[in-house]
Amino acid sequence: MRFRPLIFSLLISLLLSGCGKMLYRAADKAFQKGVKDQPYDAIIVPGFPYNGQKWDMVLQMRIHWAYYLYSKGFTKNIIFSGSSVATPYIESRVMATYAEALGVPKEHLFTEERAQHSTENVYYSYRLAKDNGFTKIALSTDPIQNSYMRRFIKRFDLPIGLMPTVIDTLKILNLYEPKIDLTHTKRADFQKLSDRENFFERFRGTMGKYIEWHEEDLKTKKLRRKYKNRIVPSSAKKKEPQ
Repeated sequence: MRFRPLIFSLLISLLLSGCGKMLYRAADKAFQKGVKDQPYDAIIVPGFPYNGQKWDMVLQMRIHWAYYLYSKGFTKNIIFSGSSVATPYIESRVMATYAEALGVPKEHLFTEERAQHSTENVYYSYRLAKDNGFTKIALSTDPIQNSYMRRFIKRFDLPIGLMPTVIDTLKILNLYEPKIDLTHTKRADFQKLSDRENFFERFRGTMGKYIEWHEEDLKTKKLRRKYKNRIVPSSAKKKEPQ
Protein backbone atom coordinates (compact mmCIF):
# COMPACT_ATOMS: atom_id res chain seq x y z
CA MET A 1 0.00 0.00 0.00
CA ARG A 2 1.19 3.56 -0.74
CA PHE A 3 0.53 5.95 2.15
CA ARG A 4 0.18 9.72 1.89
CA PRO A 5 2.54 11.54 4.34
CA LEU A 6 -0.25 12.40 6.79
CA ILE A 7 -1.56 8.84 6.88
CA PHE A 8 1.91 7.44 7.38
CA SER A 9 2.57 9.91 10.19
CA LEU A 10 -0.49 8.52 11.91
CA LEU A 11 0.86 5.01 11.44
CA ILE A 12 4.20 6.02 12.95
CA SER A 13 2.31 7.37 15.94
CA LEU A 14 0.60 4.00 16.13
CA LEU A 15 3.97 2.27 16.22
CA LEU A 16 4.93 4.38 19.22
CA SER A 17 1.79 3.31 21.04
CA GLY A 18 1.02 0.08 22.87
CA CYS A 19 -0.33 -1.37 19.62
CA GLY A 20 2.96 -0.47 17.98
CA LYS A 21 4.85 -2.45 20.59
CA MET A 22 2.70 -5.45 19.69
CA LEU A 23 3.71 -5.03 16.04
CA TYR A 24 7.37 -4.84 17.11
CA ARG A 25 7.07 -8.06 19.08
CA ALA A 26 5.22 -9.80 16.25
CA ALA A 27 7.92 -8.75 13.77
CA ASP A 28 10.68 -9.93 16.09
CA LYS A 29 8.94 -13.28 16.53
CA ALA A 30 8.53 -13.65 12.75
CA PHE A 31 12.19 -12.78 12.24
CA GLN A 32 13.36 -15.34 14.79
CA LYS A 33 11.36 -17.96 12.94
CA GLY A 34 12.48 -16.83 9.50
CA VAL A 35 16.16 -16.63 10.36
CA LYS A 36 16.22 -20.37 11.01
CA ASP A 37 15.89 -20.92 7.25
CA GLN A 38 18.67 -18.54 6.17
CA PRO A 39 20.55 -18.04 3.98
CA TYR A 40 17.86 -17.10 1.47
CA ASP A 41 18.50 -16.93 -2.26
CA ALA A 42 16.73 -13.56 -2.26
CA ILE A 43 14.69 -11.23 -0.11
CA ILE A 44 11.83 -9.11 -1.46
CA VAL A 45 11.76 -5.46 -0.34
CA PRO A 46 8.61 -3.48 -1.30
CA GLY A 47 9.02 0.05 -2.57
CA PHE A 48 8.03 3.40 -1.09
CA PRO A 49 7.77 6.81 -2.83
CA TYR A 50 10.89 8.96 -3.11
CA ASN A 51 10.27 12.72 -2.97
CA GLY A 52 13.28 13.80 -5.04
CA GLN A 53 15.05 15.49 -2.12
CA LYS A 54 16.00 12.97 0.57
CA TRP A 55 14.85 9.57 1.64
CA ASP A 56 11.81 9.09 3.82
CA MET A 57 12.09 7.29 7.17
CA VAL A 58 10.38 4.27 5.58
CA LEU A 59 12.93 4.11 2.77
CA GLN A 60 15.71 4.46 5.33
CA MET A 61 14.29 1.60 7.37
CA ARG A 62 13.68 -0.81 4.48
CA ILE A 63 16.95 -0.16 2.65
CA HIS A 64 19.22 -0.31 5.68
CA TRP A 65 17.50 -3.45 6.91
CA ALA A 66 17.96 -5.09 3.51
CA TYR A 67 21.63 -4.12 3.57
CA TYR A 68 21.95 -5.52 7.10
CA LEU A 69 20.49 -8.86 6.02
CA TYR A 70 22.84 -9.01 3.04
CA SER A 71 25.92 -8.00 5.05
CA LYS A 72 25.17 -10.66 7.68
CA GLY A 73 24.87 -13.35 5.00
CA PHE A 74 21.17 -13.95 5.64
CA THR A 75 20.44 -13.42 1.94
CA LYS A 76 22.49 -13.74 -1.23
CA ASN A 77 20.43 -11.28 -3.29
CA ILE A 78 17.96 -8.44 -2.85
CA ILE A 79 14.91 -7.77 -5.02
CA PHE A 80 13.56 -4.23 -4.67
CA SER A 81 10.04 -3.81 -6.02
CA GLY A 82 8.01 -0.84 -7.17
CA SER A 83 7.14 1.30 -10.17
CA SER A 84 6.73 5.10 -10.17
CA VAL A 85 3.50 5.46 -8.22
CA ALA A 86 3.23 8.68 -6.21
CA THR A 87 6.25 10.50 -7.66
CA PRO A 88 8.16 10.28 -10.99
CA TYR A 89 10.90 8.19 -9.38
CA ILE A 90 10.84 4.44 -10.00
CA GLU A 91 10.86 3.16 -6.43
CA SER A 92 12.75 -0.07 -7.00
CA ARG A 93 15.55 1.71 -8.89
CA VAL A 94 15.88 4.34 -6.18
CA MET A 95 16.19 1.69 -3.47
CA ALA A 96 18.64 -0.44 -5.45
CA THR A 97 20.82 2.63 -6.09
CA TYR A 98 20.90 3.42 -2.38
CA ALA A 99 21.68 -0.22 -1.53
CA GLU A 100 24.58 -0.27 -3.98
CA ALA A 101 25.94 2.91 -2.39
CA LEU A 102 25.74 1.22 1.01
CA GLY A 103 27.86 -1.66 -0.26
CA VAL A 104 25.69 -4.31 -1.91
CA PRO A 105 27.34 -5.41 -5.19
CA LYS A 106 25.24 -4.51 -8.24
CA GLU A 107 25.17 -8.12 -9.45
CA HIS A 108 23.23 -9.07 -6.31
CA LEU A 109 20.59 -6.37 -6.78
CA PHE A 110 17.41 -6.87 -8.82
CA THR A 111 14.53 -4.50 -9.53
CA GLU A 112 10.91 -5.39 -10.16
CA GLU A 113 9.44 -2.31 -11.85
CA ARG A 114 5.85 -3.31 -12.57
CA ALA A 115 4.18 -3.35 -9.15
CA GLN A 116 1.96 -0.44 -8.14
CA HIS A 117 0.44 -1.95 -4.99
CA SER A 118 1.92 -3.82 -2.03
CA THR A 119 0.43 -7.20 -2.93
CA GLU A 120 1.86 -6.78 -6.42
CA ASN A 121 5.25 -5.97 -4.86
CA VAL A 122 5.24 -9.37 -3.22
CA TYR A 123 3.82 -11.49 -6.03
CA TYR A 124 5.65 -10.00 -9.01
CA SER A 125 8.93 -10.10 -7.08
CA TYR A 126 8.26 -13.73 -6.24
CA ARG A 127 7.86 -14.46 -9.95
CA LEU A 128 11.05 -12.51 -10.73
CA ALA A 129 12.87 -14.58 -8.13
CA LYS A 130 11.63 -17.80 -9.72
CA ASP A 131 12.66 -16.60 -13.17
CA ASN A 132 16.19 -16.14 -11.82
CA GLY A 133 16.30 -19.63 -10.34
CA PHE A 134 15.90 -18.51 -6.72
CA THR A 135 14.03 -21.03 -4.59
CA LYS A 136 14.43 -19.80 -0.99
CA ILE A 137 12.71 -16.43 -0.82
CA ALA A 138 11.66 -14.16 2.03
CA LEU A 139 9.80 -10.88 2.41
CA SER A 140 11.70 -8.16 4.25
CA THR A 141 9.81 -5.04 5.22
CA ASP A 142 8.82 -2.91 8.19
CA PRO A 143 6.56 -4.21 11.00
CA ILE A 144 3.48 -2.39 9.71
CA GLN A 145 3.57 -3.79 6.20
CA ASN A 146 4.71 -7.19 7.44
CA SER A 147 1.59 -7.47 9.59
CA TYR A 148 -0.78 -7.52 6.61
CA MET A 149 1.46 -8.94 3.88
CA ARG A 150 1.92 -12.11 5.90
CA ARG A 151 -1.85 -12.65 5.59
CA PHE A 152 -1.62 -12.29 1.80
CA ILE A 153 1.23 -14.81 1.67
CA LYS A 154 -0.67 -17.25 3.87
CA ARG A 155 -3.93 -16.85 1.95
CA PHE A 156 -2.33 -17.89 -1.34
CA ASP A 157 0.08 -20.37 0.25
CA LEU A 158 3.09 -18.73 -1.36
CA PRO A 159 6.46 -20.27 -0.38
CA ILE A 160 7.80 -17.00 1.00
CA GLY A 161 9.42 -16.65 4.42
CA LEU A 162 9.40 -13.54 6.61
CA MET A 163 12.44 -11.51 7.64
CA PRO A 164 10.86 -8.27 8.91
CA THR A 165 12.70 -5.36 10.46
CA VAL A 166 13.66 -5.84 14.10
CA ILE A 167 13.45 -2.34 15.51
CA ASP A 168 15.83 -2.93 18.43
CA THR A 169 18.51 -4.07 15.98
CA LEU A 170 17.80 -1.19 13.60
CA LYS A 171 18.34 1.31 16.43
CA ILE A 172 22.01 0.36 16.80
CA LEU A 173 22.83 0.58 13.08
CA ASN A 174 24.37 3.60 11.38
CA LEU A 175 21.40 4.71 9.31
CA TYR A 176 23.23 7.29 7.22
CA GLU A 177 22.01 8.44 3.80
CA PRO A 178 24.70 8.02 1.11
CA LYS A 179 25.05 10.65 -1.61
CA ILE A 180 23.81 9.24 -4.91
CA ASP A 181 22.71 10.30 -8.39
CA LEU A 182 19.10 9.33 -9.07
CA THR A 183 18.60 10.91 -12.50
CA HIS A 184 18.41 7.44 -14.07
CA THR A 185 15.51 6.48 -11.79
CA LYS A 186 13.06 9.14 -13.02
CA ARG A 187 10.23 8.35 -15.43
CA ALA A 188 9.67 11.00 -18.09
CA ASP A 189 6.02 10.17 -18.90
CA PHE A 190 4.93 9.91 -15.25
CA GLN A 191 1.32 10.14 -14.14
CA LYS A 192 0.40 9.68 -10.48
CA LEU A 193 -1.52 6.55 -9.59
CA SER A 194 -4.07 8.70 -7.74
CA ASP A 195 -4.76 10.50 -11.02
CA ARG A 196 -5.28 7.20 -12.83
CA GLU A 197 -7.27 5.32 -10.19
CA ASN A 198 -9.87 6.50 -7.71
CA PHE A 199 -9.78 5.50 -4.04
CA PHE A 200 -11.79 2.32 -4.52
CA GLU A 201 -9.69 1.24 -7.51
CA ARG A 202 -6.51 1.77 -5.49
CA PHE A 203 -8.00 -0.18 -2.60
CA ARG A 204 -8.80 -3.06 -4.93
CA GLY A 205 -5.21 -2.97 -6.10
CA THR A 206 -3.96 -3.09 -2.54
CA MET A 207 -6.11 -6.17 -2.03
CA GLY A 208 -4.47 -7.84 -5.04
CA LYS A 209 -7.44 -7.55 -7.38
CA TYR A 210 -5.32 -6.65 -10.43
CA ILE A 211 -2.60 -9.26 -10.11
CA GLU A 212 -2.02 -11.45 -13.16
CA TRP A 213 -1.57 -14.86 -11.56
CA HIS A 214 0.40 -17.77 -12.89
CA GLU A 215 -1.86 -20.80 -12.84
CA GLU A 216 0.63 -22.87 -10.86
CA ASP A 217 0.48 -20.38 -7.97
CA LEU A 218 -3.28 -20.72 -7.46
CA LYS A 219 -3.40 -23.89 -5.41
CA THR A 220 -7.15 -24.51 -5.29
CA LYS A 221 -9.93 -24.80 -7.86
CA LYS A 222 -11.81 -22.08 -6.00
CA LEU A 223 -8.96 -19.60 -6.50
CA ARG A 224 -8.50 -20.61 -10.13
CA ARG A 225 -12.21 -20.01 -10.75
CA LYS A 226 -12.10 -16.67 -8.93
CA TYR A 227 -9.16 -15.35 -10.91
CA LYS A 228 -9.83 -17.15 -14.19
CA ASN A 229 -9.83 -13.88 -16.14
CA ARG A 230 -6.36 -12.96 -14.88
CA ILE A 231 -4.43 -16.23 -15.12
CA VAL A 232 -1.24 -16.91 -17.06
CA PRO A 233 -1.65 -20.57 -18.09
CA SER A 234 1.04 -22.99 -16.93
CA SER A 235 1.64 -23.88 -20.59
CA ALA A 236 2.52 -20.29 -21.47
CA LYS A 237 6.17 -19.94 -22.39
CA LYS A 238 8.31 -16.85 -22.48
CA LYS A 239 9.17 -15.76 -25.98
CA GLU A 240 12.86 -16.11 -26.62
CA PRO A 241 14.57 -13.01 -28.07
CA GLN A 242 15.22 -13.32 -31.79
